[in-house]
Amino acid sequence: MIDQRASDIGDPVERLRYLRKAMDVPRPVARERAPRRHGRIPARVLLALVPIGVIALTPRPTGTAETLVRERGLTIPRADGAQAAAWGSVPRIWMVENSETTEIYSNGLRIDRTFLVNNRPRAAFPVFPLTGGSTPVTMRSTPAGIVYHTSESLLAPFDEQDNRRLRQLGRNLLDVVREERAYHYVIDRFGRVFAVVADTDAADHAGHSVWADADGIYVNLNDSFLAVSFEGQTGAPDAITPAQIASAKVLTQMLRSRYSIPADNCVTHAQVSVNPLNMRIGAHTDWGGSFPFAQVGLPDNYSMPLASIYAFGFEFDNAFIERTNGWKGLYAAAEQVDRRAAYEHVPAARYRAMLQHRYKEIAAEIKEQKETEGDNP
Repeated sequence: MIDQRASDIGDPVERLRYLRKAMDVPRPVARERAPRRHGRIPARVLLALVPIGVIALTPRPTGTAETLVRERGLTIPRADGAQAAAWGSVPRIWMVENSETTEIYSNGLRIDRTFLVNNRPRAAFPVFPLTGGSTPVTMRSTPAGIVYHTSESLLAPFDEQDNRRLRQLGRNLLDVVREERAYHYVIDRFGRVFAVVADTDAADHAGHSVWADADGIYVNLNDSFLAVSFEGQTGAPDAITPAQIASAKVLTQMLRSRYSIPADNCVTHAQVSVNPLNMRIGAHTDWGGSFPFAQVGLPDNYSMPLASIYAFGFEFDNAFIERTNGWKGLYAAAEQVDRRAAYEHVPAARYRAMLQHRYKEIAAEIKEQKETEGDNP
C-alpha cells in the first residue's frame, strides 16, 4: 500500500518525505534528547559511552533515486504475496449453540468447555514501532494472533489397542494445563477441542517472545496472542493426527473470524520464543518445523523473517538450524540485518548490539509496567 501511494506522488522529494513518514524511519533527534537525560555531555563522550543513543538509524542517500530504492528495501517483508492473498480472510463464523459444557459453531467446530477456567484478565498490551525507540505506537486489548504449541507430554501409540491409555493421558494433560493456566485451547489426539483458559484472560504460554506485523512489534505474547496446543511431542513419528489437523483448521477459522486475526499472525512457539540471557531465538522449539500450515488453512509462515532478528538483533546457531531444518525466514531476517548495517555504515556486530539494546530497553519498560500493575491492581 505504501509503494502504491508513493508511486502516485510525482515529485521525488515529496515522495521521499512520504516514504520516511509512512515507514516511521527515525530522524537524528536523539542527539538533542540525550543532554536532557544525561546532562551537557560532549557528543564525543556520548559516542564512546552510549553509542545507541547517538547513532540514529537514519538514511544516508547519495541521490533521490537511490534513496527511494533503499527506503523500499527497508520495509518489513511479509509472507509470500500469493499465499497471503489466498488466505488473507476467512468467512464469517458464528456460534450456533452454547451451553455450560459445549460450544458449536457454523463451520462444524465443537468446543468442550468442561475444563474451562479463568486466569488473570488480559491486560492492555503495547505495540511498538518497527524501527526507532521504545515508545509504543498504540495499546490494544483484543488478541492479535495465535501461537501454536505442542504439549510435549507423554504419548501412547495411536492405536485402538491403546485406546484406554490414550484417553487417560489426554485427561492427565488437561488437568495439568488447567492447573497451570498454560493454553487457551488444547486439541487432543482424537481431535477433540477443549477450551481451558478463557479467551478474555491471558494464558501463561509464551514467556519471552517476539512477533511483528504491519502495525508493529509485540513483545512477550501472553497477553497479545492466543495459545492453541496440540497434544503431541516434537519429533515424535506420530506427533499429530489427521483429526487434530482438521480440528485445528476449524478452530483457527473461528478465532480469526472472531478477532480479525491476520494469517501472518498465526505462528508457532519456536518462531516467537527468545532467550534474553544469550540473545538467541528458540528458547522453545516446539513446532520448530513441519507445522502443517497449508492443511490448517494458512500461508507458510516459516518463510517470514523473524522480528526478533531484524528488529532486536537476536541470533541463532547451527544447533537451532539442525533442529528446525533452517527456515527461509531465518536467513531472510539475518540478511536484512546485514543489509541495514551496511546501509548505515556500521559493522554488523555493532548494529546487532544496537538492536539488542533497544530490545532490553523495551523489556525493562514492560517489566516495570507489570510490576506497577501488580502493586496497583
